[in-house]
Amino acid sequence: MEVSMTVNGEPVTRDVEPRQLLVHFLRETLDLTGTHWGCDTSNCGACVVLLDGKPVKSCTILSAMAAGHEVRTVESLEVDGKLDPVQQGFHETHALQCGFCTPGMQMTVRALLDENPNPTEHEIRVAISGGICRCTGYKNIVAATPWAAEHQEA
Repeated sequence: MEVSMTVNGEPVTRDVEPRQLLVHFLRETLDLTGTHWGCDTSNCGACVVLLDGKPVKSCTILSAMAAGHEVRTVESLEVDGKLDPVQQGFHETHALQCGFCTPGMQMTVRALLDENPNPTEHEIRVAISGGICRCTGYKNIVAATPWAAEHQEA
């Protein structure tokens, strides 16, 4: 079947199998490999992308379900060589180690800051609770969020 959507600001139309997951569409069809595919059970959150501005686990969405919608992946954060404040915040606060959960965490934090530019620590922890990080202990991921909030361009 043919699906059309906007991915990282670009219109995309491709033929897909009706059962193809969005994570596989992004990684295999569009070669956007920043979205990680981790657990196969929708528990880890490594595959989080923004669907119409809301964080979703792309392993739980069929490509066909994204037809007509806007999808943003981690590749959309850096623009013209300039890191998004969320990416820079992860760097500044050492909020990553192995990096596997990082794209999903960054997209989740981006969505949170787009909706709430000054979240509390509790709100940050609730927002990222759908993602599993086995390396950092979450402390630095939580610290990256207010750093990013303080460095957003007006």
